[in-house]
This record gives sequence, C-alpha cells and structure tokens, in this order.
Amino acid sequence: MTKYREIIRLTGLGFSQRNIMASCGVAQKTVVKVQKRARELNLSWPLDESMTDAELQRLMFSKESSVSQNKRMPNYDYIRKELLRNGVSKKLLWTEYMEDCRANGDEPLMYSQFCYHIQQYEQKRRATMHINRKPGEQVEVDWAGNPATIIDPDTGEILKAYIFVGVMTYSQYAYVEAFLDMKQKSWITAHAHMYEFFGGVARILVPDNCKTAVVHNGGWKDRQISETYQEMAEHYGTAIIPARVRTPKDKPNAEGTVGNISTWITAALRNEQFFSLAELNCAIREKLEQFNLRLFQKKEGSRLDLFLEDEKPLLAPLPATRFEPSDRKTATVQFNYHISVDGMLYSVPYEYIKKKVDVKVTDTTIEVFYNHNRIASHCRLKGCPGQYSTITEHMPEDHRKYPEWNGDRFRKWAERIGINTYTAVNAILTSKRVEQQTYRSCMGLLKLAEKYSDELVEAACKKALSYTASPSYKSIKNILVTGSVKTESDSTDSDTTHKAHGITRGADYYRR
Repeated sequence: MTKYREIIRLTGLGFSQRNIMASCGVAQKTVVKVQKRARELNLSWPLDESMTDAELQRLMFSKESSVSQNKRMPNYDYIRKELLRNGVSKKLLWTEYMEDCRANGDEPLMYSQFCYHIQQYEQKRRATMHINRKPGEQVEVDWAGNPATIIDPDTGEILKAYIFVGVMTYSQYAYVEAFLDMKQKSWITAHAHMYEFFGGVARILVPDNCKTAVVHNGGWKDRQISETYQEMAEHYGTAIIPARVRTPKDKPNAEGTVGNISTWITAALRNEQFFSLAELNCAIREKLEQFNLRLFQKKEGSRLDLFLEDEKPLLAPLPATRFEPSDRKTATVQFNYHISVDGMLYSVPYEYIKKKVDVKVTDTTIEVFYNHNRIASHCRLKGCPGQYSTITEHMPEDHRKYPEWNGDRFRKWAERIGINTYTAVNAILTSKRVEQQTYRSCMGLLKLAEKYSDELVEAACKKALSYTASPSYKSIKNILVTGSVKTESDSTDSDTTHKAHGITRGADYYRR
C-alpha cells in the first residue's frame, strides 16, 4: 500500500523528492502524484489525528471517490451468473453494459473501473467464517485427486488405484484406503471400513457431490441422496449433508487432508512398486499411522491424541453387523412363482405371479419388494446356475404337499395298500434315472386310491403286473377307468348270484 501519510509528512519537512523516494521505496512518479493531489485537497502536515490511513487513501486516490455520482454501477448479481456461462467474459459484459447505458442516457464506467468494482464485490462475497465443530459431530469424505498405481503381475499393465479419504472434522484424524474404481460398491465399502477404523460413527457425514452419493435430477439444485447411500446412513445411524456444489470450503478438512495425503502418503510411496491392491493398502496404512501421529504445527499434540481424548468417547457405537452394499434389479415373477437372479431362482408368494418386483441383491441375501413392501427374503445361492430356493409358505396349498413326499414315503404308503401296489410303485420309482421325475406318477396313484379304493388299486396293480414287470401309472389308471378289475368281495357276490339264478340241471339229466 502506498505510504500517503509518510510522503505528505516528509514533504512538509522539506525533504527532496529523491530522499522521499528512498525513504518510502516508491517511484518519483508516485511522489509527484501524491504531492499534486495533496495540494488539490489542501492537505498539509500535520494531518488530522483522527484521519486513519484507510480514510486518507480513499480521500487521495480511491477509485470509488473518482467515480462520478451519476455513473451507473454494474448489476453484480447478473454479472456473476453470466460469468459462469461458457464463453462469457468481462469484456463482453462491459460492452453490453456500455450499450445499455447509452440507450438509457446513463454515464458508464470505463472498463478498468468496471473490472475494479466487480473485483471488490467478489472479495466481499468471499468472506469466510470459522465454525467451531463439536468433537465427534462430523466426518468429511472425498476421493483424492491424484491416484496411486498398481502393476498387474500377469500383464505388466499399470492400473490406477483411487484414494478414499475420510477426516474427523474436529481432530482431523484421517482414514485412507485405495480402490481400483470409484463405483458405488467401493464408495460404500470405504465408509464401512472407515467407521470400523474410527471405532464409532459421527452424527453427520459430509460427502462431495459425486454420483455415488448424490443423484442430480435435471440440475444441480434438484438433487437427492442415492438410495443405497441413504440406506447405509440409516444402518449406521448418521445423517448425510452433502457439500454445496463447487463449494470446497463446506468440507475444508477433507480438502486440506487430500493435499496432505498426496504429499505424505501418495508422493512418499512414489518410488515403490506394488503388484496388488492389498500390498498398496498395507503400505498406505503404515504411512497413515505416521501421518496421524505427526505433531500439529500451531497447536499441541497430534491428530491421534486429539481423536482419542476428545472425539472417540463421543462417537456413536458401531452396529452389530457391517452394512453390505447392494445392487437393484427388476424381475418378473414366473408361473412357478420364482424369479431369476444371476441364474438362480428364488420363490415369492404365488399371488404375485406375472407381477414386476424390485430385487435388492447383496453378497449374502436376496430381498424382493413389491410397491416398496418386502415380500420375500432368501440367502443368496452360490455355485452352479439353475438352483432353486423355495419357501413352503410361498406355494399354493395343493403344491405344498408335494415336497413332503419322497421315495421311501411313497413305498410305505404303497405297502399299506398291498404287495402288488408296493411292487408297482417301486417299479415306477426306479424307472427313471432321477427318482424325483417319478414323483408325479406316484402322486397320481395316491389320487387314484382316494377316488376308487385301496382294494381296486391293488387289483389294478396286480393285473398290470401280469402284463409287465414295470407297469406305468397310465396303464394302471386305464385298468381302473375301464372297470376291467373287481375286488374279491365283488367276485364272491357275482359267483353267488350266478349259482342262485343259473341252470341247476345238467345236460345228462335231460338225456335220460
């Protein structure tokens, strides 16, 4: 800042311009200009003691004082919004401002004055306020700008490893971990590992506006927390308050720590080679411990000391289980009241056949939702595709009995009816390579016994066995339908009737 007061004082004492230049460290042109302006304002030494340096500066050469009162000032809010648009410059806005002033008969500012006032306005807007955070209240998270590298041991390809950073706002205690991508699964996993590293959960979580955290529906103002991220917050009992767009000062600790991490961890490992993510994270953990133990420059202790003493006791406890990141899918319920997920089939209540349902998939569970209500839950199947996970309560009433039957039970049922039925059922059960393929035929025989009677089924099986050693359900059914067999009681009654009403005298009797 120009030493106006000192130049006026030395001038009043009769010093030459050369001596004033040497004493104040200014150019001769400046000395001449200040002396001329002081004469115009009738300023001489000594000055009024109540006049401050700032007031003297405004009085001498302030650009604001030189602007005529009738000059039109710029619309600062409009200019700020327009400068955010691509291709818009201050020169273009000043040209438009000049044209508008001429059209309305106003006196415009020169370009230098126009830029000066815009700069002053922006400086006033950039005023910041320090906010004292409570211990254990808030954690800030972000991805570091510079990734680390991993060498693929098979191909020699250099892969990027992206660095996740989480920082406790009060103590600046940090957590760092590398991932091969910045997708949602990595993002959620990083949070779970971070909370376990801290040994508790902060009340507030402040992320950046990355896609894995915030969904933007049509614009920056219309945004909402992603569904999986919100579920994670509910699981850990924390609240997500994203930083404002293009406002890094909303999470200054994360932003500052990212720079420190780049120096003390990423850059410190620049000359080392890593051939797996586990190797890299092991080295990062060692550097992280050193980083958290590093003493503060402007206050006592280290990040670890401050965290252990003031923050950790105030963190909420971890939940009993770690949150599992999930994928969302849509499926249609098939006629066999199952849905297909990654080649495996899972049952839902049969009432939802042909309905579209939402499926939440984790590494261990499959959850099925209809209109946001959970209607089924299964342990996720592993191994060969085509496996079924079926819950009995999801089946129709007549289907529930089927799984209760097996080969031994069919044999015991047949044995109670008779030896011929047992032989026929056993032959049916062994007629296929897979026993379960014959259960439908055996169940059909069970239904025939309910319709006709055990005696008739036994007789039909006996007759079918007289034709072949391996009778089928169809052949036994045809015998019963055509009525070609009768029970022993029916045969006895028929013989008695025949003797009572038949011919009692033989042919020899009438030859006599």
